[in-house]
Amino acid sequence: MQNLLFICSRNQWRSPTAEKIYSRDERINARSAGTSPRARRTVNAKDIEWASTIFVMEYKHKDRLKANYARLLQYKKIIVLDIPDDYGYMDSELVEVLRDSVEQYL
Repeated sequence: MQNLLFICSRNQWRSPTAEKIYSRDERINARSAGTSPRARRTVNAKDIEWASTIFVMEYKHKDRLKANYARLLQYKKIIVLDIPDDYGYMDSELVEVLRDSVEQYL
């Protein structure tokens, strides 16, 4: 079973949507978090250690993770999905974009 960590800025729309979609998938354990100190759930070292693959929504999220967790990320796979912050939680278009983007890595 894969442990997938989904990251966006404030853990409000994109990453919680991804977590919700994949929480029902029997192949996967899913979590989400944000890089901002004001995130609903801020990413921490335990999240990084837990994850087998980390999906970030934008390059800035990857940069923030590397700045804060460089040592822990040495052997982690980080995939940038390049999904802009243009959607609401569980927006049907966002769900489709996430499925199309993530499935190729599973």
